[in-house]
Amino acid sequence: MPDLRVRALQLLTRRDHSRAELKRKLAGEAESADQLDTVLDTLEAERLLCDQRYANQRVIARARRYGNGRLKQELRFSGVSEEEIAAALPEGGDEIERCQSVWLRKFGELAKTPEERAKQMRFLQYRGFSGEAIKQTMRRASRGTDE
Repeated sequence: MPDLRVRALQLLTRRDHSRAELKRKLAGEAESADQLDTVLDTLEAERLLCDQRYANQRVIARARRYGNGRLKQELRFSGVSEEEIAAALPEGGDEIERCQSVWLRKFGELAKTPEERAKQMRFLQYRGFSGEAIKQTMRRASRGTDE
C-alpha cells in the first residue's frame, strides 16, 4: 500500500487528476480494488485528490481554446460528475467571447464564400462551441465589416 500511495502522489505532483483517472492509471499496480479505493479515499480525505479542483483547473487551462461542449465531454471522460462540471464551467469565462477570440486567431477575416463560412463554423463546432456562440461570433464579424 505505501508503494501505491507513493505512485499516486508522484502522479498528483505532476498535475491534478480526477479520481476515476487516477484509479485507471493505478489499477495495474494495486493488489486489489479495495486497496486502491482505500488509497484514493485517504488522498481525498487529505485533500490531495479532489475532482472539483481538477475540473476547475482543467477548465481554466483549456477554455482559451475550446467551447463548453468540448470541456464537458473531456471532464465526463475523466469521470467528473455533472454537478462538478456545471460548477467548473463558469471558470472558463464567457463562451461567446472565447469563441470570438478563437475565430479571430484562426481566421481573422469574414469568409468570402458560403463554403468558407461553413468551414469556419465547422471548425468552431469541432472546438466544442455552442451553436449560439458560433452564431453570435459570425454575426459580430459580419457587423464589423459592414461599418
